[in-house]
Amino acid sequence: MKEVEDAKRRESHVMIRGSYLAPGDVVSAGVPKAFHAIPGDAPLNRLTVAKWLLDSENPLTARVTVNRFWSRIFGRGIVETEEDFGLQGSLPTHPELLDWLAVDFVKHGWDIKRLLKQLVMSSSYRQSSAVTPELLAKDPRNLLFARGPRGRLSAEVVRDQALMVSGLLSSKMYGPPVFPPSPIKVIRNAFAGDFIWETSQGEDRYRRAVYTYLKRSQPHPLFDTFDVAARQVCSFRRINTNTPLQSFMTLNDEAFVECAQRLALKMAEQEGAIEQKIRWGLQQALRQPTEEKQVEILIEFVRNSSAAFDLDPASAAELAGVRKMEGQPGALTKEKIVELASLTAAANVILNMDAFLTK
Repeated sequence: MKEVEDAKRRESHVMIRGSYLAPGDVVSAGVPKAFHAIPGDAPLNRLTVAKWLLDSENPLTARVTVNRFWSRIFGRGIVETEEDFGLQGSLPTHPELLDWLAVDFVKHGWDIKRLLKQLVMSSSYRQSSAVTPELLAKDPRNLLFARGPRGRLSAEVVRDQALMVSGLLSSKMYGPPVFPPSPIKVIRNAFAGDFIWETSQGEDRYRRAVYTYLKRSQPHPLFDTFDVAARQVCSFRRINTNTPLQSFMTLNDEAFVECAQRLALKMAEQEGAIEQKIRWGLQQALRQPTEEKQVEILIEFVRNSSAAFDLDPASAAELAGVRKMEGQPGALTKEKIVELASLTAAANVILNMDAFLTK
């Protein structure tokens, strides 16, 4: 990381047609002529480049920065191609707003916390995401930000949120990467040999996604399904997709089933009839008043599930994660196992609701 001494620096050439075997003219360090120049007395090193990037004369750095944070909050940047502010990128939908945010950001000392607070407290962010037929016809992609943002959670947060709601999420910080449950147990590699995925035990099993071991070109299947960026190349933004495989993953993945089991246990501990238990589960997951239609559908679903599990106690115990069957020491009764299995199925539905997976 140390700067190479001037006397030891090699000459850099333009490579004819990109071939290192065909060096062209000698070139020296510099910055694009379209921007402000580096002071003549400044050494041409990395520190000078850093100062140049943050110079008040540089019109780009602050705009790129606020645009990226705007994109994270609103789901799309004022310049949609946040990775490309050049001629091949998109034009800003609100150029004056982008200019003002950039100037204000620099004026307040590049304070990121202040910028984020400013964005989430804006009237644009706080408005409803509901769309009227008129708005849908006029602005289907919400380029004018006439309604609140609505976007699916990012790949890492999808699992983290399920763990948080169920009470399984570990607050442990730092340390080596962990290996949460994965449907793929052997990762094939033509050059480095096979890699065995050994699931972490105890608290490490439920740590945040940021601690999950990532093998370049072969990320965890859950992340891959939910559009995590490929790590072979640099990527500034993710393009969200909507595929049946995503629903299949969140309904059947081992981690989501465990989350549903734990949420069902907490629902079963609530006092009152099945309606109160379902209302509590919905409020725990969605953090908003429950809709009567949702409660009615889930009540009917639990009743139908109970009738089916009553005929198949073994399947009920498997879904509920019950280790001991009725008749064994310390085992739950058949009625309790059926109730837990039915609530687990309901909890699985709750954790797969569009409102749960959408910000």
